[in-house]
This record gives sequence, structure tokens and C-alpha cells, in this order.
Amino acid sequence: MSDTTRVAVVANAGFYVGPALARVLAARGHDLVVGDPEAGLVEELEATGAAVEVVTGVADLGDPEVSGRLVSTAHDRFGRLDAAVMFSGQIIQGRLLQASLEDLQAVTRGNVEAPFHFLQAVLPPMVEAGGGQVLIISSASGLRPTWGAPLYSSTRAAANMLVKNAAMEVSRSGVQVNSVGTNFMDFPAFRAASGADDPGVRAKIEGQVPMRRLGSMEEFAAFCAVFLDGSSGFTTGQNVGYAGGWDSL
Repeated sequence: MSDTTRVAVVANAGFYVGPALARVLAARGHDLVVGDPEAGLVEELEATGAAVEVVTGVADLGDPEVSGRLVSTAHDRFGRLDAAVMFSGQIIQGRLLQASLEDLQAVTRGNVEAPFHFLQAVLPPMVEAGGGQVLIISSASGLRPTWGAPLYSSTRAAANMLVKNAAMEVSRSGVQVNSVGTNFMDFPAFRAASGADDPGVRAKIEGQVPMRRLGSMEEFAAFCAVFLDGSSGFTTGQNVGYAGGWDSL
């Protein structure tokens, strides 16, 4: 680590795109603060030359204290914070007219409150430093009405607007805030929930995707990295879909 080495927080380094994204950022010269990393990830990252600090017990980003722990760890270990990324959420399926207030409150905690707490934790030190990049990973369902998941879609859309408002507030300080929304990603939780481990079911699911396949974690991590690695400093307040064209076609 040096005074000029960029430091990134990967809030969820144990699943989904977290491990792949940590690998990309380490390869691009970042030191890292990683939340609850998967087994073997830290050693793999350190082998690239990255300095890595682990924070455990931070899976529930809906807890107001969790994001603050990640930020304070970055400053205590490295003295700076240049980039931060998180993802969270809960899916409750069903019809809007059959949903309960408890259902709405449950999805709001993961889909809206978690990014709210994260933004409130990571943005002030970045504003003070005069720069930084924040990426909120959400869902492409926030970009269009989604049959069978109205509460999920609506709260993801709320998070997208939260990102836009945050970006507007801090843009003059040089801090960027963007979000990427996914769907049809090839990872165990999606395959289990959708039945896509069955080849016949997977073929039907891929038939709903304009590009006719599921997205990989590695290509998604490469896409996300440009919003975090300091290479592109002129984009903020954007909600970008990453769903093989499902979000726009």
C-alpha cells in the first residue's frame, strides 16, 4: 500500500458478483476492504499484491451500523476510500392486490433502506476528499414493471431514484454515484429460485432474454469495474440495466 493506491470497499465479498469484482479491482491495483469474503478469497487477492482488510458480520446492510463499520475500517487501515460497491435485496413474489404491509416492509428494508444506509456512510468522506465512486447494484426490475414481483420492482425503482438524488447532491464535489440493475444472471441463488439447473427450464428462461443466455459473474464484474476503478470520471446519476436486453427490448 502507498498513499496513492486506490482503496475500494466491496461490501458483500462472499457471494454473487462480490468475489469476482474484488478480483478485478485487485488486479487493477486496488487495496480492498471486503465484507464476509468467501473462503480462500483473501489469500487469492493478497497474492496479486493487494492489501486486504476483512470485516465480518456485515451481511445485513439494512442494519444502519453495518455500512459505517466498512467505511471506518477503510479509513483506519488505509486512511482513504476511493470506491465502494454494495448489493442487497429480497424478492417477494405475488400480486400487488394480495400483498401485505409486512411484505412491503420486508422488501423495503433490503431494497431501499440498505442502499440508503450505504450512501449515507460512504458519501461524506468522499465529498470531504473531493472525489470517489459509488456503485449500487440492484435489479433490472426497477427499470420496468415486472409481472409477479410488483413490490420488488417498485422498491428497486425507488432505490434507483435514491441513487439519482444522491448523485445530484454530491456531483459538484467530484463524487460519482451510479447503479446497475441485473436480471437473468448465472449464479446459484438465481438458478435455484428459477429452476434453471434443469436444462429444459433453463432453455425456457433463456428464451425470455433477448440475448438468449444468462449473464456470467465474470463479465458482470468487468462491466461494474468501470464505475469503480477511477478510469472513467464523467458519468454519474445513471441507472444502467444489465439483463441481456430484457430491460429495454
